[in-house]
Amino acid sequence: MSDTVRIIGIIEDSHDTKTLEFHWDEKALPGQFIMVWVPGMEEIPMSLSKVDRIKSITVKKIGKDTEKLHSLGLGDPMRIRGPYGKGFDLRKSKKMLIVGGGAGAAAVIPAVKETGADTIIGARTDKDIIMDYADRYTKNLWIATDDGSRGFHGNAVQLMKEKASDRKYDMILACGPEIMLYHLYNACVELNIDCQMSLERHMKCGAGVCGCCVIDDMRVCKDGPVFTREQISQMKDFGMLSRDECGRAVKR
Repeated sequence: MSDTVRIIGIIEDSHDTKTLEFHWDEKALPGQFIMVWVPGMEEIPMSLSKVDRIKSITVKKIGKDTEKLHSLGLGDPMRIRGPYGKGFDLRKSKKMLIVGGGAGAAAVIPAVKETGADTIIGARTDKDIIMDYADRYTKNLWIATDDGSRGFHGNAVQLMKEKASDRKYDMILACGPEIMLYHLYNACVELNIDCQMSLERHMKCGAGVCGCCVIDDMRVCKDGPVFTREQISQMKDFGMLSRDECGRAVKR
């Protein structure tokens, strides 16, 4: 069943990304997602970037559907349903590091807020950084940019290795592009650190029915989107194959 909510706040996060806030009383966990629709677009999945009574989605403009969401103003309605999927398990760590890359940084912010854990946010350039206000919730926020225009000159995985070398983390939580997560997972294996990662695939139903979002034999919308290190270790497609909007495997 879907609900209609109205936009009560709009935050311009970067040149191509904005956050839409709305009241919604449904309980949601860090890492869960919702399906979003307004007239003139296809229904699409969006991670929640706030999970309190005031919730939000953070939208990077990458196509006609996200352009439609960017065109919305204060008071405009959206149809949403959910929340769906398995979120992050925040009980399994004594010392956690949270890593968000690109638009994926939005999905980890609720976990940062709840735990106060050390956090890395990575982006291509300074103008692409979002969620740099995470320092409201954590003492240690580190920024990585590929071109060195802000913070650490390099990617989030390189910075994670540097920080992990002198800090005893027992868990990495992460969301970002799959290529980043692939190398981050390998770094976790190398350093013997447990991890939970939010993966992304095309999702049409959000409820595990259509099968478009499968990775190996797991449905990202139902069995994930957050997967453990043990689960990821069994995935042959992870980092190697993606799927198009029809669910067909595509080599990366």
